[in-house]
Amino acid sequence: MRFRDKELLFWVEVFGIQGSAMPLILLRVLVFGAFATLVTALHLGLDNWNLHVGVGPHEVAGAALGLLLVLRTNAGYDRWWEGRKLWGGIVNQSRNLAIAGLSYGPEDREWREQFIRWSAALPHAIRLGLRDQRSSTSLVALLGRGAADVLFASHHMSNAVCLHLGALLRRAHEELGMSGFAFNRAEDQRAILIDHMGACERIRSSPLPLAYRIEIRRFILLFLITLPFALLEEAGWLTPLATMLVAAPTLALDKIGTELQFPFSQSSLNHLPLDQLCLKIETDLLAMLEAGDTMPAAAPDRRAADAVEGAAVAAGRVRAS
Repeated sequence: MRFRDKELLFWVEVFGIQGSAMPLILLRVLVFGAFATLVTALHLGLDNWNLHVGVGPHEVAGAALGLLLVLRTNAGYDRWWEGRKLWGGIVNQSRNLAIAGLSYGPEDREWREQFIRWSAALPHAIRLGLRDQRSSTSLVALLGRGAADVLFASHHMSNAVCLHLGALLRRAHEELGMSGFAFNRAEDQRAILIDHMGACERIRSSPLPLAYRIEIRRFILLFLITLPFALLEEAGWLTPLATMLVAAPTLALDKIGTELQFPFSQSSLNHLPLDQLCLKIETDLLAMLEAGDTMPAAAPDRRAADAVEGAAVAAGRVRAS
């Protein structure tokens, strides 16, 4: 990336809205700012009202609150990153399963097409299950309306696809001449895909404990409500602005930590791009089916081979000297 592009990217991200937590917390920041304005007006507008308290307790409480927010954000990011690694595994294992079927499976064209299309359908089914969805134009285009409707009506779409892939592999082994070794290897890849699917379902169904989120947010509320009283003498009429400047990053970290807990939900901030990943898998697998074994015989460039041999001879002379 060129220097100019890096500089432009900085300013785009500074003022960008998409992917930012600020639009989601703006109302909360304004509420705390309005409360701070009220406190400031009472303190400065009435001679017999002195609402100022020392800032010392907030220095200690702020450090503790920052530590809690960082720990919770890291815990949320761990869930997000684990989900991304699992989907990286789904991408790789889908390719492994397709290559095993095409390389060692039967030459029957109908079987090969069915196996690839159902292998490409599995990531789509996992994606729909993680998002509690029951329709997909991608699956209709991949499997046809009839097969897709049966899949949408199944109790667990991913299990249904895995079961059908198992039936295709059994048919290839028992009827179409697939070797036992190739059958076992393909079954291993299918089993790993099921493991990745189960791990994704675990992330979706077990967010961080609710009590953890509740107590941190109560701590945030108490801290930001009492913050204006600690800033009155130092900030004066700038107390509302100072309060909002503290509230914005505090509430943003809280929101980010909460949103990262749900990496598969489309309503979450910066959710994983499952649609793009599924499309990538589908495109790669169908390309394998169309290409088949069409690579030409290797014909090494003699000039390149001579260059490599010459370099090896020169290196031997250097060592000898």
